[in-house]
Amino acid sequence: MKIVIAGAGEVGSHLAMMLGEGHHSITVIDHDEDRLRKAAEAVDLMAIHGMSTSIATLERAHVDKADLFIAVSPSVEQDMNVVSAAFAKKMGAKKVIARINNDEYLRPEHNAIFTDLGIDYLFYPEKNAVVEILNLLSQTGTTEFMDFSGGRLQLIAYKLEKGAPVINKTLHEVSGNNSIDYRAVAISRNGKTIIPTGSDTFKEDDLVFIVTNKEGIQDALKDSGKSNVNVRKVLILGGTRIGVMLAAALEGKVEQVKLIDSDREHCERLAEELSETLIICGDIRNTDLLLEEDIHNIDAFVAVTGSSETNILSCIFAKRMGVKKTIAEIENIDYIHLAENMGVDTIINKKIITAGRIFRFTMGSNVQSIRLLNGSEAEVLEFIVKSGSPVTKGKIRDIDFPENAVIGGVVRGNANFIAVGDSEIKPYDRVVVVSLPSAISKVSKFFE
Repeated sequence: MKIVIAGAGEVGSHLAMMLGEGHHSITVIDHDEDRLRKAAEAVDLMAIHGMSTSIATLERAHVDKADLFIAVSPSVEQDMNVVSAAFAKKMGAKKVIARINNDEYLRPEHNAIFTDLGIDYLFYPEKNAVVEILNLLSQTGTTEFMDFSGGRLQLIAYKLEKGAPVINKTLHEVSGNNSIDYRAVAISRNGKTIIPTGSDTFKEDDLVFIVTNKEGIQDALKDSGKSNVNVRKVLILGGTRIGVMLAAALEGKVEQVKLIDSDREHCERLAEELSETLIICGDIRNTDLLLEEDIHNIDAFVAVTGSSETNILSCIFAKRMGVKKTIAEIENIDYIHLAENMGVDTIINKKIITAGRIFRFTMGSNVQSIRLLNGSEAEVLEFIVKSGSPVTKGKIRDIDFPENAVIGGVVRGNANFIAVGDSEIKPYDRVVVVSLPSAISKVSKFFE
């Protein structure tokens, strides 16, 4: 697939690196030579120096032959993304998507405007992160939470701490003691990701990824020694876009929302904008301020400042003060394992969330979603099964499904079930698969 990426900022560079691993032809456009050079050093790509709103630049990038055009210039240049995506579509690009930072563009009544411009998909990384955080606050026992097929199946993750009931037990032993309402589909251990079989054993400090239905969530948490906390009081550190949108979404849904930011003028504006949120102006790095704001009685602490280091350290402090759920936004991917090992409950990374939403455009039409799993190398995909595809040709244990991949769960009409070796997949089923990158191309062929 020929992919043109307009914008070599953090999101664009990360996409180029991830998509480059899929043997696509990647071209990156940017007017900033330093950003372009750094992107080219990280992955094999064609670099085009120029403005992505310039027709001449788009012609040099051969957008007329592009299967996918992704406009991801940094958020301050969002209008450039909309314009360049519209130009690319008119010039012949098959699919075009654009990054925005304005919630107004996503309103249903404005869909027709962007359809007329030829833009296939708009995405707002900060809003996607807020949705992710809200899901995590509804399932506080997990470090990751995502829905499939309208909530009929979920993927959750948790870290096994000392004393967890499943430690030193095999998957067979655990499933033998429970109805099969959940299944371990990936384990991240010492920086390596395992797609487990029945004989694999759970170990202390494992990050375990589970596919489950609604009935299985509580059993899965119980077996891991976890439990959900009723979130009543939330403290948000950072008046960033994510912090502000999160506070607005929580108003009226929880008992108390506090937001701390260090910019006085910004705090004054937020006090007018967020009528039910207590805005506190102070040094976001000051732990004494957190103590003054009664952090001991906070149920959830969310750090979304512009500094990954501040977010990590403040979450560690909050955890030590007894906060039950901590969430840190971390933009430096290299910090993710470090933060998890230091005790931060959950990591949010906009680049990973964004990549998952864009990856599905590089897959077949039967792929409904694809998502990278934080803290692991694994990816989770949701397929709609086509009639006559290889996955329908027998029981799962007999169809030679690829190693390093596993079918976690199936939705069939209004019913759902967790997949086992004797399960059979039928046409039009929606199937959740977890796979290592090396197996994704093989997995895809089973659903073609």
